[in-house]
Amino acid sequence: MAQRYNISVFLFSLLIAVLTSCSKHLYPSESSITVFYPSPPDTARIQFLKRYGNSLDFTGRQKKFKTFVAGEENALPFIKPYGLAIHENKLFIADAGVAGLEISDLDKKTFEYFIPEGRGKLSLPINCFIDEGGDLYVSDVVRRQVVIFNELLEYKGEIGGDENFKPADVVVFGDTILITDPKNNRINIYDKTSRRLLSTLPEDAVEGDVDWLFNPLNICVADGKIYITDFGDSRVKIFSMKGKYLNSIGSYGRGLGQFVRPKGIAVDRELNLYAVDAGFNNVQIFNKEGQLLMYFGGPYNGPGDMYLPAKVVIDYETVSYFEKYVDPAYELKYLIYVVNQYGP
Repeated sequence: MAQRYNISVFLFSLLIAVLTSCSKHLYPSESSITVFYPSPPDTARIQFLKRYGNSLDFTGRQKKFKTFVAGEENALPFIKPYGLAIHENKLFIADAGVAGLEISDLDKKTFEYFIPEGRGKLSLPINCFIDEGGDLYVSDVVRRQVVIFNELLEYKGEIGGDENFKPADVVVFGDTILITDPKNNRINIYDKTSRRLLSTLPEDAVEGDVDWLFNPLNICVADGKIYITDFGDSRVKIFSMKGKYLNSIGSYGRGLGQFVRPKGIAVDRELNLYAVDAGFNNVQIFNKEGQLLMYFGGPYNGPGDMYLPAKVVIDYETVSYFEKYVDPAYELKYLIYVVNQYGP
């Protein structure tokens, strides 16, 4: 039996990717159209697995007899997807173009629009997060609120509403809710139960200091640290949970390890940082020391390339649904989901 090697892989618009460690000596055949990053003869680390562009990509095509009886099923498209959350094998995609979310159950192979009405009605949802209890948090930059739904997708409440508030991203950590506010160059931290504002970050910074936030967009929490995409400073800035500035990754420029339009960020179990750049149309990967490891993607020309990527999510729970796409020379370690706002 041929020896198998570890690999992580990746998904599109969704675009699915997986990350990997593997041998230098075993590659797919010349006839294969499998897309690897980096490409041979370098050691493959990431394999492009699959992309989704509409409901039929999730549910599958109709049987011929059903089509004959009921007619051709219309595909429900993504319009302008941005944010993504994964919970219990379901994908929740915040789509500004439908003023709601697309929800796909990978186990049941279902796909539906979630377009709430009444007090939960959304205007321009761009990011979403699901906490351990199943509550869904959606940041809406036109409504100027983070709107909260319970696990049954019933309206539960909201945070914000002030004209001077622009919630771009949200994450729940423990008993706190962290929301990026690029309009005020800060992170608002709320009590999860009362939704009362506890503090802001950075608290004592002076504009121009290294810990100042010029336009904070995306946020994630890992290993007791807060990672923030500072779009206005072309860096990912890292703070302690108490709000102390620790360091930053990247700088403005077109070189390797630099950013032009940084957006979504994620951190894996080895504390590698994944940073989307909508200018480069790629994702760069940095180790926990802030050193560039590699990048994948690029301006769209075909499978694996990107078209205005916005969000990246690392996932270890939905691996079994995508193992069938992995090159037999490798083993899947985890998935990298990348949401693209345009393209196929």
